Amino acid sequence: MTWKKFSGETIQKPIIDEVEQAIEREYQLGNKLKVCIGTDSQVKGTVTDFATVIVFLREKKGAFMFIHQDKSSKKMSIKERMLAEVQRSIETAYGLCDLLDLYEVDLEVHADINTNPMFKSNQALHEAMGYILSMGFVFKAKPEAFASSACANKIVQ
Repeated sequence: MTWKKFSGETIQKPIIDEVEQAIEREYQLGNKLKVCIGTDSQVKGTVTDFATVIVFLREKKGAFMFIHQDKSSKKMSIKERMLAEVQRSIETAYGLCDLLDLYEVDLEVHADINTNPMFKSNQALHEAMGYILSMGFVFKAKPEAFASSACANKIVQ
């Protein structure tokens, strides 16, 4: 799985090593961190572009993120696509949660799913919320899910 920095620079080492190095660097600078993981997707013809982000929030000092992009040619309903986004976020969170616990970094998983029943994505809300919470992660949906609805969204546009 290839990850990049926001600058476009490819991360050469395993993402867990890059995350640990980032946490250590930020702690040495005196920054308190929170990590938010989210995925968004965009259908373009017969291909769905996915972007998963790991957002590092520095308390009162901005943020930075790492990005992974992939594509799928599988035709999906809106509900399937929303749950595919959540699956990617959970896989990333699961791979990092022990490290984040070790450094006492709070973690949230953000889903690009609207809490308003008037929106199509809402049909996946209960399954996504149950999935994320059952894995032991803090769950955020729109409008609080900025990692997916703002950060990852900018990558797939």
